[in-house]
Order: sequence, then structure tokens, then C-alpha cells
Amino acid sequence: MAGVITASESSWIAPFTGLNPRSFGKLVTALRREGADAVRRGRPWGLPLEDRTLLVAAYWRTNLTMRQIAPLFGISKSAADRIIDQLGPRLALQPRQRFAKGTVLIVDGTLVPTHDHTIAEQSKNYRYSTNHQVVIDADTRLIVVVGRPLPGNRNDCKAWEESGAKAAVGRAMTIADGGYPGTGLVMPHRRRAGEELPDWKQQHNRSHKQVRARVEHAFARMKTWKILRDCRLKGDGVHHAMLGIARLHNLNLAG
Repeated sequence: MAGVITASESSWIAPFTGLNPRSFGKLVTALRREGADAVRRGRPWGLPLEDRTLLVAAYWRTNLTMRQIAPLFGISKSAADRIIDQLGPRLALQPRQRFAKGTVLIVDGTLVPTHDHTIAEQSKNYRYSTNHQVVIDADTRLIVVVGRPLPGNRNDCKAWEESGAKAAVGRAMTIADGGYPGTGLVMPHRRRAGEELPDWKQQHNRSHKQVRARVEHAFARMKTWKILRDCRLKGDGVHHAMLGIARLHNLNLAG
């Protein structure tokens, strides 16, 4: 059965990956270099690596079920499931190992509604969610670290350390909102009851808010991928989706 969607038609690439055909080609080349297209035992893949990459991105982008997305690529439901399980983790963003002197980072947590209740808990949005700590470079706005998912009822100041984000950042200067007390991160000045902040502290808070808004913009771009609004994947699936979408987000920004 022939599929409707294929990477050989460049018009399909941008809507599902957010990338232009040139950047998509670089991504496929990198995946091939990383061993994603290595010969495996048993039955060979029915789709080339380009189409398999597009299928995973289309699944994340649309959040269609396997029964819905498989016919669009001309394969069976079980084949689509295997492709996502095998290729999804290989699309993962690798955390930056070193940061240049003077680098300023921004961290914040975002909630992803998740069906797998073994890794999720009811959170402030009253849905079973996972908490994801995301760190971006304040200058380039690229995502540099995504912590491991924690139950959605875990507050940010604990999730910062437990997710591994703190260890990945090291000593780099990192700013955050007021939800990270006691972490040593750069937070806005707090006003005590009955007191007003002096002008210089108010000015600092305004500057802090303007810079920190960049991580909120990153979340807004990531949440255009519908799987991050209602994730049906089990186990590490939501983590792989976050990391893969972060990598595609960076490729799109970098052009």
C-alpha cells in the first residue's frame, strides 16, 4: 500500500518537522552517522530513514493514534509503533557538556499531561502530568538541557535537582522565577509584607522578567507539538518526545 506522506515530497517536511528541507536533510545525515540506519537482524524496514524520521515527527506533531498515522505512510500499525519506539530515542537532544565563560542560562518547569499514571501525578492543572525542567541559553535561546520527567505534583525547586538538570548545568549562572527558593539560582527580589521594594530592585525585577520570558517562548513553540498537550506514550516515551522536540526546536532556530 502506497503512503500519502513521504519525505521525497519536500512540501510535507516543514508542516510536520518545523524544518526546511535542507535542515531536515542535515538531521537525517546526522542520524545515519549515529547509526540509526544500521542494518539490523530480521525483517528490514519498509520505509527509508527519511520517511521514518518524518513519521516520528508527524506523530509528535499531530498526536494521531497509530491506527490513524500508519496508513498515511502506507505501513501497518505495528510497524509504525516499532519505528517510533526505535527511532524516537535516537532523535533525542544531547545535553551540552560545557558552557563558555559568561554564559547565562534560564530554567523553568513545564507540565505535560501524561496518560501513564506510573510516572505522573495530579498537578495544579488537575490532570495527571509530568514535570519537565528545561534549560535554555539566554543568548541563543537554544535548549541545552532537559531533565528527566518527574511526577507533576513535584515542585520546581525539588525537580531542579532530582531531574538531573542541576548537575547538567554545573556552575553556569542560571536564572529562574520565584519558584526556586533555596536553590542558589538567580531569582527576582521578593517584597516583604508591608514594605515596598526600592527602585533599583524593581528595575532588576523588570529586567529579570524580560529575560526569563525567553524560556516561556520556548515552551510556547514546543507545545505546538500536540503530543506535549496529551501524551499517550508509556514509560520513557514522554521523555524521548521532549528530547526529540527540543532537538527539532534547536535545528529550526539555528536554521
